[in-house]
Amino acid sequence: MKSSPSTSSFFLCFVLVLLSSSAAAKIHEDFHDCLSHSSITEHLYTTPNNPSYSTLLNSSAMNFRFSSPSSPKPSIIVTPFTVSQIRATLECSKKHGLQIRTRSGGHDSDGLSYISDVPFLVLDLRNLRRVTVNVAAKTAWVEAGATIGEVYYNIAKKSSVLGFPAGLCYTVGVGGHFSGGGYGVLMRKYGLAADNIIDVRILLANGKLVDRKSMGVDLFWALRGGGAASFGIVLAWKINLVDIPSVLTIANVQMNYEKDSTKKLVHQWQNIANKLDKDLLLYILFQTTMINSSSLQAQATFSVVYLGRIDKLIPLVKKSFPQLGLEKKDCTEMSWIQYILQRNGFSTNSSIDVLLNRTQPVMFSFKAKADYVKKPVPEDVLDELAKSLYQQDLGTALLQLFPYGGRMEEIGESETPFAHRAGNLYELTYLARWVEKGNDSETEAHLKWARSSYSYMAPYVSKNPREAYVNYRDLDIGRNHYNGSTSYERASIWGSKYYKKDNFKRLVYVKTRVDPTNFFRNQQSIPPYSS
Repeated sequence: MKSSPSTSSFFLCFVLVLLSSSAAAKIHEDFHDCLSHSSITEHLYTTPNNPSYSTLLNSSAMNFRFSSPSSPKPSIIVTPFTVSQIRATLECSKKHGLQIRTRSGGHDSDGLSYISDVPFLVLDLRNLRRVTVNVAAKTAWVEAGATIGEVYYNIAKKSSVLGFPAGLCYTVGVGGHFSGGGYGVLMRKYGLAADNIIDVRILLANGKLVDRKSMGVDLFWALRGGGAASFGIVLAWKINLVDIPSVLTIANVQMNYEKDSTKKLVHQWQNIANKLDKDLLLYILFQTTMINSSSLQAQATFSVVYLGRIDKLIPLVKKSFPQLGLEKKDCTEMSWIQYILQRNGFSTNSSIDVLLNRTQPVMFSFKAKADYVKKPVPEDVLDELAKSLYQQDLGTALLQLFPYGGRMEEIGESETPFAHRAGNLYELTYLARWVEKGNDSETEAHLKWARSSYSYMAPYVSKNPREAYVNYRDLDIGRNHYNGSTSYERASIWGSKYYKKDNFKRLVYVKTRVDPTNFFRNQQSIPPYSS
């Protein structure tokens, strides 16, 4: 009897599912046998047939765009407590052909810490998150599984006048944030998180645990902005803490962007913000707001963070940027940790214990892209870009203009792999963020906005290369440059954008020395020369 095409298709799919399940079962069995001869016990890893697997996988997947049933899933999730357990995971992964995705916080813009196009496991560092603060030395050791919130919490428990120049989102993991650069509101005063790292403990592909003294200057250089996932598994960072005044002044001045006066003010800001006093950060957020039951309005919010009191801020702004019209009534004084609470949606009198929560109350899908602006963007171009916000639902699209200058002008572009230093007026970030509803067409619409806005701005941002920020990992870059080219040639497409040409070459040199077999790799990892 001749089978119908539909019957044949069903039979083929059924066989493929059986084969896939059989292969997965074999991987689990082999890996289990390997781990059974090490210090990894069953309660330290989870497989898809375990009821807790999905909960564990999604608990640190902060970009829900990669939590759909169709997203690639790890064969195993390992949650180690010790170096020996991580080393055993590394050895078994190499033996049985599983790539490792190391996850700290899970905020990847394109999900590289918990998805892969080849068989892989997730090494979830949630159990390695101790933060040990030394107030007298103004330093701290931070384990790689800690979040930014846990870092700020532990510093604040010991001192009200010490801080660290990292990002604002408290659930972001330090593992990726620090190793990709890590910018925040203290950047113009103290530089990046990576600029304030003074030691690193990392496990290499050969199983050797090294620190700054034993790893050599090149690897230490690479880890501070070059993305640690290309080189090994970072276990802990030693950071320099920075001085923070007991009182900061915060202001948010919201304006209707449809007004010509606001447009002119934004244009003037482009020539001023990077030249302001190092203690003063003035950045802009564009977002839509609801003005009545049926109408949206594009809004520009000028956000002020000043390391000092109101009485010193007002004269400073009146002298440097009087057009803003900042007044005392617009400003609020608070401590550094109160500002962190406020920026994360908490009351300033909340207990700082809320910063220890590793998950956010509302989970989003998102897509981020970044550009670097070296010349003021024409007013009419910014106007068109702001109008694009109307293409999205209320509040789902955001544009951020974050000024450089200050300390960022003083650090040479080759001092760390993060090369975006002098010559940048500001960083322009495009962020689409939405609540995932399982609607592929809706998701595509949000992605289209981010990509079309990015494409529109091509003539007005950095060129040769068009620079990008590695912590907003963007797999769109170089997507169409894969046919017939070597791994190095493909990588140089995005590598020159993230790091610039010379820094990328040095990163490849370091990779070739410490991981010549390219064990630690992903879609945009640093390749060795041999590949």
